[in-house]
Amino acid sequence: MKFFNKILLGTLVVGTFAFSYAQKIDAKAKTILDAVSANYKAKKNTYYKFSYGTGNGNVTKTETGIFYATPSQYKLNIMGNEQIFDGKKVYNISKEDQEVTIAKPNGSEKALSPTNYIDEYKSGYTVTYAGKNGALDIIKMVPVKDKGIKNILLYINTAKKQVAKIVKNSAGNDVAVITVVQYKENQKISNSTFSFDKNKYKNYLITEL
Repeated sequence: MKFFNKILLGTLVVGTFAFSYAQKIDAKAKTILDAVSANYKAKKNTYYKFSYGTGNGNVTKTETGIFYATPSQYKLNIMGNEQIFDGKKVYNISKEDQEVTIAKPNGSEKALSPTNYIDEYKSGYTVTYAGKNGALDIIKMVPVKDKGIKNILLYINTAKKQVAKIVKNSAGNDVAVITVVQYKENQKISNSTFSFDKNKYKNYLITEL
């Protein structure tokens, strides 16, 4: 689970610390984000193909990921590693380590979901409208309590009410960028998409926490 642990810790520091602190959000930013949040929640399911780039100062390493989600389940696949939430438990599957870890959800699982930060604006951030980049509106989120995160920039296709890109700038000039490459919604998805079949991993070390 080395891969997922590293990514989750690096990405989700943002979403776990600031809920008790005061925040400010300007009206224009709130209107845009409220609309995006409502749009995603109204869908039966969503699919994203995205690039995940990291580096210091600039992106120097990029991986491709795929994310399926319903309102109550999801499946993430990146670098041959999978994370499945079947509505009750989270299954982290590492092909490299031949290991599966099963645990109850703790709120930090969907680190690489392109929509992970959409509802985070409601607590713990000063949120401002930061202008446009071409056809995209930019929303800037600055944590009220400093935990090594400088800011998060959300690039929003306001007309479609969709997230196009997320840029997280951290202390030490580290940067992480999620860019949506392909998006689909309300597809016909098999129920098995979000289920874990133990028989497929007979040679794996399976640990339930």
